[in-house]
Amino acid sequence: MFGITPLGWLHTLGSLPAIPLAAFMFARHGRIMPRTAPGIAYLIFMLIGAGTVFLVAHQPVSYGIGTVTILLLIAGYGVNNIRFLGRARRYLETVFLSLTAFLLMVPTVTEILRRVPDGHPLVTDLKSPLLLGSQAALLAMLILGLAAQLIALRRQNGRIS
Repeated sequence: MFGITPLGWLHTLGSLPAIPLAAFMFARHGRIMPRTAPGIAYLIFMLIGAGTVFLVAHQPVSYGIGTVTILLLIAGYGVNNIRFLGRARRYLETVFLSLTAFLLMVPTVTEILRRVPDGHPLVTDLKSPLLLGSQAALLAMLILGLAAQLIALRRQNGRIS
């Protein structure tokens, strides 16, 4: 089905729960909250997805995305422990973890468009206007979303002071 191997299904189904978890945290908190139950679940599912990409990937860019995602997860979940960064920790945490969500969505949207419907995918060429437009929309959402998140954090910090 969809030309996915059993290992590919493990990768896909292992990372899939990270999408609604991220959406929930963005809607509820405006950002990914690493020290909450959904935040911990997000980390686990993202590590499954990013870790298994090395077993299923066919293109070098996939290895890069997997590596960068793992590094951003480590940075995003660890930056709070670097005390001398002060308030910058929350900003960095937000940027790092939002980037992980973006790096999850780019290949997810690409793979869906290249595999669905089964046997007659919507996109057969990586230069397809539909695919490029979808990726551009994700980039725009990342830029606007990060701007909104950083403004919200700045306002919160203004009230805390």
